Amino acid sequence: MIIILFASFFVLLALGVPVAFTLAIATWLAVVLGSSYPQIVVIKEMFTGVDSFPLLAVPFFILAAELMTGGALTHHLLRLASQFVGRARGGLGYASIISTTLFAGISGSALAAAAGPGAMSIRMMEKSGYDKRYASALAAAVAVVDPIIPPSITMIIYALQDQRVSVGGLFLAGVVPGLVISAAMCVVNFYVSRKRSYRSLDIRPSLKEMVANTLYAVPALALIVIVVGGIRFGWFTPTEASVIAVFYALFCGMFIYRSLKVKDLPEIIFRSAMVTVGILLILASARAFAWVLIIEGVPQFLADTIIGWNLSPIVFLLAVNVLLLIFGMFMDPLPGVMILVPILAPIAFQLGVDPIQFAMIVILNLTVGLITPPVGALLFVVSSVVKIKVSEITREISPFLIAYVVVLLLVTFVPALSTWLPRLAGF
Repeated sequence: MIIILFASFFVLLALGVPVAFTLAIATWLAVVLGSSYPQIVVIKEMFTGVDSFPLLAVPFFILAAELMTGGALTHHLLRLASQFVGRARGGLGYASIISTTLFAGISGSALAAAAGPGAMSIRMMEKSGYDKRYASALAAAVAVVDPIIPPSITMIIYALQDQRVSVGGLFLAGVVPGLVISAAMCVVNFYVSRKRSYRSLDIRPSLKEMVANTLYAVPALALIVIVVGGIRFGWFTPTEASVIAVFYALFCGMFIYRSLKVKDLPEIIFRSAMVTVGILLILASARAFAWVLIIEGVPQFLADTIIGWNLSPIVFLLAVNVLLLIFGMFMDPLPGVMILVPILAPIAFQLGVDPIQFAMIVILNLTVGLITPPVGALLFVVSSVVKIKVSEITREISPFLIAYVVVLLLVTFVPALSTWLPRLAGF
């Protein structure tokens, strides 16, 4: 079964078949051609993959992000960031980084960040004389922070695969690494902007306008406090928090920013539903794929083999970094979490690696894959939104990838970056 599973998987992936269908078809072929199991078992495992109450948080967080975007949130965040740093050398690059980081506390989706604040910042930077290719690469690279800073859909899925961690703990664990990523992106922007003399020509807003812009952005920024704070103090579960986020986003868009109309809701709900269906289909297919690996004893075999090598925890983590970076080049984060976490997390735990630290290493590695060719989803999203070739973005992405490798090493060698805040909060 394993030979058929992986052979069909790589062939379908090379042919450009969508990941969800690649996983499902490869699993079906393995069951039909390599086992005596009835075909219905594939459907059963796919259903099991999405038959989980915590997964209800996924569509609601997606809907909350869409409502906030439709409610002019992106515009206010970008304006808030640019008023403070826009006039500095490379200022609009810093504004893009800051606005996307703030948006991360609301959306939890890298693709939403690239299509929202990312697309707006690219157009603004291009008008001010920045190279469109660089602006596009920056928007794609910074969007990676969205699945790291809470709320994060990837973290919800991870917590379902590893019972040693909780959603609330992972949410807090992502705060410091997410800010470190943003700082690393600022360093890259400083270097490139200084080298190319990028500077905005916009007039600095008056103090009155700056105060008004800040006040307008506060209600949107309060969402992350409500979500993370409510989970931490036990006021509601992550699933309930996602529902509260939807109603809060609806209230902000309709009554505070007054840019969200009732007539806009059907389209917003439809977009959210389409994104949700895509995610759940990937999760269902990944569950069936992982089931074949489990019944064939692959996780246990790998665990026994790796433990038999007597690797130190650091060497193991470095090897995991390399493996996941390569894996992320061809696979989206969600199926990567579904397939690899049940295999790798128990090994890491037996070697004494903190489960929260390991979770952040896995999530960060797989999300970096969103900007690595040949399957970097964020590169294609930015390319389609601002009408630029993927190859042109790829030529500008190298400095950002180097920065991410540095951040990965920091998270690997300094466990406190990901464990300090959850421990402080009692997780």
